[in-house]
Amino acid sequence: MSIETLFTFNAGSSTVKIGLFALGQGGPQRLARAVIDFRDEPLSLRITEGPRKIDIALSAESGDDLTEIVAEAFDELAQDFDISRIAAVGHRVVHGGDTFDGPVALNEETISAIEALTPLAPLHQPQALKLIRAVQNTGRGLQQMASFDTAFHRTNADVVRRFAIPRALHDKGLKRYGFHGLSYKYIAGELARRMPSVAGGKAIVAHLGSGASLCALQDGQSRDTSMGFSTLDGVPMATRCGALDPGVLLHLLGAGGMTLTQVEDVLYNRSGLLGVSGISADSRDLLESDAPEAREAIGLFVFRIAGEIARLAATLQGLDAIVFTAGIGENQPRVRAGVCTRLAWLGVEIDEAANDVNAPLISSPASRVSVLVIPTDEEQVIASETFSLLRGADD
Repeated sequence: MSIETLFTFNAGSSTVKIGLFALGQGGPQRLARAVIDFRDEPLSLRITEGPRKIDIALSAESGDDLTEIVAEAFDELAQDFDISRIAAVGHRVVHGGDTFDGPVALNEETISAIEALTPLAPLHQPQALKLIRAVQNTGRGLQQMASFDTAFHRTNADVVRRFAIPRALHDKGLKRYGFHGLSYKYIAGELARRMPSVAGGKAIVAHLGSGASLCALQDGQSRDTSMGFSTLDGVPMATRCGALDPGVLLHLLGAGGMTLTQVEDVLYNRSGLLGVSGISADSRDLLESDAPEAREAIGLFVFRIAGEIARLAATLQGLDAIVFTAGIGENQPRVRAGVCTRLAWLGVEIDEAANDVNAPLISSPASRVSVLVIPTDEEQVIASETFSLLRGADD
């Protein structure tokens, strides 16, 4: 007897992570993970979890229409899994603005509303929309749902969301939204499961990957976050600048003689770890390098993260725990150690041996702040939210 399955599509600016889940009484259970990197030529479907871990060459080519790529991905996954009964497809959509405060079923009305928010996330929103349209165009007649990165931060107070700009601009949507919300929702749930005493208190989560941000949690809800209006804000990232004096932008566009497109390219693609080091956007490369520019890039990264944790602790008016997650947060002891050393004045002390092996708890018994390493799983959140919508539709 075939089982019902559910797909998730987690769209980045140049990649899509695909999750396949089995649906049962206990909710979605993961069957496979895969990823397509649209920068690869030729394209391949890289299955990273499942019966086979393999790269499968795709004949479809990348472009504005992703229908052939999505159809081919379904066909390839059907070689290993029974996907004859797909209950729904869930998508990660970066920006929900003030329109969406939770997951929604996708129809022409909600898709149009998502499309209207594209100016707020010009790199990520179009990719999610392409995937939504591609699934529609496969002819499978699948239900689709959307989960929003910004929705988790709707619990932020107005004083947190507001910039010191004219009220009319705020009312037009120029405010702090925050991102990586699906990751933070997953971590909040894991904290509640693993350490209820910490989950009920004040925790700061550092989502450190090629994109990086931090979030202040109180009782599992977002109270503040480092990213604001766009995914450029906050701490430096692989190629993004992080917080920047707006006077720099005025200078580049004025005396600097740069166009808006050139400035956008600098801020999104040529800054961050890559820009400071001039060597690589990959922190692993920089940690292995003896070049002073590499050390400076990592030093700046660590410095800004520690400073942001201190700022978020002020929002929370206290701090019980720090959680490191995502690719860098989960796997790079030297970055975690550098951040925690700068926070010793807050009573943060790590166990070096535990930190070196990426243990779940890396704080020492003497530390006044618990320090944890928890792997994140955005696709699981998308799947769970999609399943909840399906179950609600059936009630």
